[in-house]
Amino acid sequence: MGNVAGGLYALTEEHEAIREAVREIAEREIAPYAAECDAESRYPIEAQKALTAAGFHATHIEEQYGGEGADAIATCIVIEEVARVDVSASLIPAVNKLGSVPVILSASEELKQKVLPSIAAGDAMISYGLSEREAGSDAAAMKTRARLDGDSWVLNGAKAWITNAGISEWYTVMAVTDPEKGANGISAFVVHRDDPGFEVGAKERKMGIKGSPTCELHFTDCTIPADRIVGEPGTGFKTALRTLDFTRPTIGAQAVGVAQGALDAAIAYTKDRKQFGKSTSDFQGVQFMLADMAMKIEAARHLVYVAAARGETGGPDLTMVSASSKAFASDVAMQVTTDAVQLFGGAGYTQDFPVERMMRDAKITQIYEGTNQIQRMVIARNLLR
Repeated sequence: MGNVAGGLYALTEEHEAIREAVREIAEREIAPYAAECDAESRYPIEAQKALTAAGFHATHIEEQYGGEGADAIATCIVIEEVARVDVSASLIPAVNKLGSVPVILSASEELKQKVLPSIAAGDAMISYGLSEREAGSDAAAMKTRARLDGDSWVLNGAKAWITNAGISEWYTVMAVTDPEKGANGISAFVVHRDDPGFEVGAKERKMGIKGSPTCELHFTDCTIPADRIVGEPGTGFKTALRTLDFTRPTIGAQAVGVAQGALDAAIAYTKDRKQFGKSTSDFQGVQFMLADMAMKIEAARHLVYVAAARGETGGPDLTMVSASSKAFASDVAMQVTTDAVQLFGGAGYTQDFPVERMMRDAKITQIYEGTNQIQRMVIARNLLR
């Protein structure tokens, strides 16, 4: 989409330059390993090295902590362009944001200085621990406990489905500090992987995003310094929900990216594939599918950027537009990747082409950071207030 009316409603030149730079890195350094990382369920270390070398691994961290200080749209563009070739690799910048936003929003200056520079420098990554086996959509029902013992907090319990667990050094973890108070008795903590009593469980065997390890976290009298609490006791759940307002658009960006990758592959394949004496892209039935795919992706992309921008400027509808961007874009990604497999025919169902992986990877965007059913509840609640 060119520069509409001289910048009236358009991305900045800097945003377009970021897209170009990330796309080049993604094509050259990430795409060649995507199928292998999926087939072997191995972490995309090449992607991590390439993104870190270029400063695209955690663009959102402010300059005062050694980061790039990029705006939320720039971060979404990075994630989108990486997801276009490999959704697993796009979780490197996405989860670095998810894990660190609670710290950025609510932590003391001392804790920020302890955690954020290592992430900005690429020496460490950070994951986010909210969900438990029995506390998914009902996150406030968590059982993990933290009690103050002298100048330490002691954590007991487990977290489930933690993205990039075992790779990350830091973990932002929600735990109950006052069981009497429900959601207002939940606090947030930063745990380091070397803390005593902390352990990462076995890797989940997943349908998609196989390059990104997902594991449980186990806390057995896990002892951390008292100053590693994020904000005041009892504010952790509020921080967790506020975090999602800023990070759901990054899931939307993953969805837009994988959908765009699938459309690009489908266009190339249908032009090349001959049936009944002509390219399959000459058939109107195919053309209409491609047109619908492109329209939906463009609509999703704009909604994601609007939500990302709203996080920068603030506004009463941030929660609603953020939930909308995530739900809409992920539903689009599932539709588009499914159609892409269809357009490849039998070949699309094989691992010789990337669209079957894209379809499997797209599915998770409808589930994590709040299922799309939860997003619709959030949207409706905001409409009916």
